[in-house]
Amino acid sequence: MTASLLCELVKRKIKVIFCDEKRNPCSELLPYYGSHDTSEKIRTQMEWGEYGKGSVWTKIIREKIKNQRDLLRQFQKKESELLDNYLEELTYRDKTNREGHAAKVYFNALFGTKFTRSAEIAVNAALNYGYAIFLSSVNREIVSNGYITQIGIFHDNMFNDFNLGSDLVEPLRMIVDEYVYTHQPEEFGHNEKMALLDLLNQEVWIDGRRQVLNNAIKIYCKSVFEALKQEDAQIIRFIGNEL
Repeated sequence: MTASLLCELVKRKIKVIFCDEKRNPCSELLPYYGSHDTSEKIRTQMEWGEYGKGSVWTKIIREKIKNQRDLLRQFQKKESELLDNYLEELTYRDKTNREGHAAKVYFNALFGTKFTRSAEIAVNAALNYGYAIFLSSVNREIVSNGYITQIGIFHDNMFNDFNLGSDLVEPLRMIVDEYVYTHQPEEFGHNEKMALLDLLNQEVWIDGRRQVLNNAIKIYCKSVFEALKQEDAQIIRFIGNEL
């Protein structure tokens, strides 16, 4: 791929993802300027208020735990009741780390008590690949709207180029989880990767309408940016499977 081709892909806002020697996503190509008013958007991003960021993050985490609970209910897992309790206990900015407690219960309920996210197994490879695809889709929307991916609302890792993307992708992870749990892959190859990529083409509900997931992510991300601007987390439009 020549530099000219890569530049043209960037101009047309086509996501370019690079894979490592194991054919897993390891980096992506993002334009410096995703919008005509990028400089103004970045100034706005740097001025997002602490209260607004805290409210938006709390809303995102509430949605994440709710989606985890709903998926456990869908598969008739009794642990969903624990996540109900965590939702009730959730406080501003999740200072008691209900998210972390919920994640442990959630993954153990889906994949067994001996399951760990660090194990080198096909299930984890599928989860990681799916999460990377969704993160890339969110990053594309961040840049297209004129913001930068490095400055997050909660994630603040100096070595993470995608702090804001890591924030916004949290409520979307259950879409990947549902697919991986349903299919329980014993190996992870080309077919599994294409199936995970195709998740972006499924239909979901958002803001009272059915949308292809790729389009729904655009609506969701724009609503988060508006919520941060207005310091009103209630205007966030989350993605769901039904009304």
